[in-house]
Amino acid sequence: MSRSSEGGTISEARTRLLNTATRIFYTEGIHSVGIDRITAEAQVTRATLYRHFAGKEELVLAYLDQADQAIRAQVAAAITSSDSPADQIRAVAASITDGIRSPGFRGCAFLNAAAEYFDPTHPIHQAVLAHRQWFLNTLTDLLAHTNDKDAEAAARHLVMLRDGAMAAGCLFDPQLISETFLNGVEGLLNKLTTDTPAPAQG
Repeated sequence: MSRSSEGGTISEARTRLLNTATRIFYTEGIHSVGIDRITAEAQVTRATLYRHFAGKEELVLAYLDQADQAIRAQVAAAITSSDSPADQIRAVAASITDGIRSPGFRGCAFLNAAAEYFDPTHPIHQAVLAHRQWFLNTLTDLLAHTNDKDAEAAARHLVMLRDGAMAAGCLFDPQLISETFLNGVEGLLNKLTTDTPAPAQG
């Protein structure tokens, strides 16, 4: 296996870079952090960084891809925890509040990145939009099992509830925000269930 100049394997150096960048980008922002800071804390040289990433933009994209994969796994685990569509939505919502109540919570990594890269044509903004579209599609598919007619509108509503909770969760009492969010999700589910047409009688 190849060795890097920092004494570890090349893959170890990349992991160290990405983990360091992820920690700093999430807690301090992206634009405020330079390559020198990342390489210093990851204990690698600039040359090693550029062997793995073409530049800072590619490193940011890798950070967002890692966040995307983690959220996809979190949602998948929540969905498999129940056979009931409504309970699957509740489980997804609960997994979101677990994040809000976790130590070091700083909001949504994707919303934070979009605030720094607001040009809709920028690759980083595009990565944010792709993640959000996946999340919206996933919720729409789940909600369609409770009320197919209103699933798309309900999914948009749920994404907005989630966005508000993620933004407020690092500004106010995370427990209160979590409870408010879950109550909102429950209200949405109740409305969908109430509005579901009765099955046709044969």
